[in-house]
Amino acid sequence: MNILFRVDSSSKIGLGHLTRCLVLAEEYERDNIILFAVQELKGNANQKIIKQGYKLVVLNDNSTSELLKNIDKFDIDMVVFDHYHINDKFEKIIKETASITILSLDDTYEKHHCDILLNHNIYANADSYKGLVPDFCEVKCGSEHTLIGKNFRDVKIKERLNDREVPAIFVSFGGSDANNIGLAVLKLLSEFSNILVTLATTSSNQNIRKLQKFTNQYNNMSICIDCNIAELMNSSDLAIITPSVIVYEAMYLKLPFLAVQTANNQRYVSEYLASSGFLLGDIRNMHKTKRLIQELLRR
Repeated sequence: MNILFRVDSSSKIGLGHLTRCLVLAEEYERDNIILFAVQELKGNANQKIIKQGYKLVVLNDNSTSELLKNIDKFDIDMVVFDHYHINDKFEKIIKETASITILSLDDTYEKHHCDILLNHNIYANADSYKGLVPDFCEVKCGSEHTLIGKNFRDVKIKERLNDREVPAIFVSFGGSDANNIGLAVLKLLSEFSNILVTLATTSSNQNIRKLQKFTNQYNNMSICIDCNIAELMNSSDLAIITPSVIVYEAMYLKLPFLAVQTANNQRYVSEYLASSGFLLGDIRNMHKTKRLIQELLRR
């Protein structure tokens, strides 16, 4: 098949949708031709697509007509949608006009017009999609469908012993971190002694200079830009991260973590973590977050 992924990344949107689509593309690439249809938005990570060996198709806009033109041009058999600005009405136009298979990724129980619905989050419940997808739709939900990249699956997972004298703390608040939450957390961590801190981000982050200016003041803090996240996380002792896909990667590596909610679309993961006994902070309550960091260091 010719499979087209319709996804965007930018400093504002973030890189999470693109990252998980690249993981899903790995599963489809055998015996299929993979293409990515994207817009050239500010702070995008489209070069990751090229680096991974897939064809990049640049769209002029996010219209159905622009997408249909490229579906026809490249003789597409299936489209994968992972986009908060593409709704069920958009999907229905594509489905009925092009007569193709549609797979839609979803996190927040939205309405979709697709053949396959994938919610790979650990909290996902297929019954919650009743009335939200067509009767012919195959719903795939939950931990058995969680997307873990090959870079994580190839890692030899570190044996984690609770005997660390100076724990190495991995910090990440997304590849773009538009609100610079990472800096706020680094400021909290600067109040702690006997720790090593590495903040991971990407070149799409517009706040890199601010982060570098801050970390340069401390011998125990550093920034890793466009690094191998899997290896860095695996070599760490603890993590402070968002309640998003990276939580599942930390679980896979058996890496203890504190998840700090930074956006409303993280609420379902946050609720699951809270009900399951994981440490969950909130960026709006830094006093609580500091207390939870202290608890994480004691674990």
